[in-house]
Amino acid sequence: MKVLVANRGEIACRILRTLREMSVPGVAVYTEPDRDAPHIDLADEAVDLGAADRYFSIDGLISAAKQSGATAIHPGYGFLSQSAAFARACAAASVTFIGPTAESMEVLGDKRASRAAAERLGVPVVPGAREIDRYSDAEEAAARIGYPLLLKAAGGGGGRGMRLVRDRAGLKDAHEGARRESKAAFVDDRLILEKFVSPARHIEVQILGDGREAVALGDRECSLQRRYQKVIEEAPASAVGDAVRRSLAEAAVRLARDAAYRSAGTVEFLVAPDGAYYFLEVNTRLQVEHPITELVSGLDLVRAQVELAQGASLPSPAASRGHAIEARLNAENPYGGFLPQSGPVLMLHWPSRPGLRIDSGIREGQHVTPDYDSLLAKIIAWGADREQARRRLVEALKETVLLGPVTNQSFLIQILESDDFRRGETHTSTLESRDWTEPELPEEIAGAARAWLAGGRDAGATSGGAPGPWDALGGFRVGS
Repeated sequence: MKVLVANRGEIACRILRTLREMSVPGVAVYTEPDRDAPHIDLADEAVDLGAADRYFSIDGLISAAKQSGATAIHPGYGFLSQSAAFARACAAASVTFIGPTAESMEVLGDKRASRAAAERLGVPVVPGAREIDRYSDAEEAAARIGYPLLLKAAGGGGGRGMRLVRDRAGLKDAHEGARRESKAAFVDDRLILEKFVSPARHIEVQILGDGREAVALGDRECSLQRRYQKVIEEAPASAVGDAVRRSLAEAAVRLARDAAYRSAGTVEFLVAPDGAYYFLEVNTRLQVEHPITELVSGLDLVRAQVELAQGASLPSPAASRGHAIEARLNAENPYGGFLPQSGPVLMLHWPSRPGLRIDSGIREGQHVTPDYDSLLAKIIAWGADREQARRRLVEALKETVLLGPVTNQSFLIQILESDDFRRGETHTSTLESRDWTEPELPEEIAGAARAWLAGGRDAGATSGGAPGPWDALGGFRVGS
């Protein structure tokens, strides 16, 4: 077996590391903006795809597999990972797709089809409507269901193509904007409409299937989101009672079995304060937050995906151990509308401590481009209990040094040290329900920055010929 990883960044690095541990040759692909990306060095060979948008090219990726002699493709997440057309093209080219079949994707990966499947299987769903592509249909459904409501892309996820509509006056613009964004992100402008449930927790169940049977590997709390994209996740979901936990797992397995699901996937739910739960969607791929499930279960989900694609049996679920929390380190300005940031990585230091895992897709000297998602790395901490995991993650974030593009590092620390998070009282509206103020810099750092900006070369400048990091900061924003 030889596997081409049809992705980039931290997930490409993470998959290639497991392939290396399995002694399976790995092939990287890259585009012009990613010529200096670290995932290239982790592969046995690499294929140049060309322009920035070529990670979306089915023909280009199949050609790269043929050129390199790869017999399988792992899509990672994002890009074409939930494309039934890509899975079908791999099958037609006699290349193993490390993921579910095209047929399973069409049942579960599409929000319209998966909602219909959930209704048929008796899994509770949020009140909504599946056919609202025409504005007149959306208007009629909204009047029947009531505001506030959410418009969602039927053929994608990750918060793309999603709009919260609070009243009729905002429906038309939201409908047009959601279709436009969905078309750009997923080449599919179909929408669904659902009642907005608040307050609610976003809870998801990790599943594995072999095409016949399926198992649930535990749940995750993913309520802390900004613009419908997750920021911090934890496993297990500590605020969920045992009865609800069992019901969620049973519903997830029922959906997977019905669709003859093979590989890793995630079934997502909303859980109301009274314990009532509602099916949201199925992500027919590996999730960004899969490391926290790996840390509490002891399983390597990428290895499981590769083995299941080769016809292996399902692994036996292990008892959950301890608690794990993941923080997404993004190149964005959390105090300026979460606008994405770019630029060179001038200095980079990752901490090393017990119970800590860093899944990174960058290295010092690399240029972070605006062409792709803002995720730079995931910092994950495990502890014997939730509080130990939280403390370890806070300390790890404080020890992380990344000079260059503005990041959300200080914002992540603020969240983890907030009273709401300490108490576990987090909902999907928590982050956007309050104003977050940028913390002040420690005086020693602020003083050095002022001196540097004023031309004081003794404020951290190195002596001798080679420039130090303070000599090459360029447009670096202090305190990021």
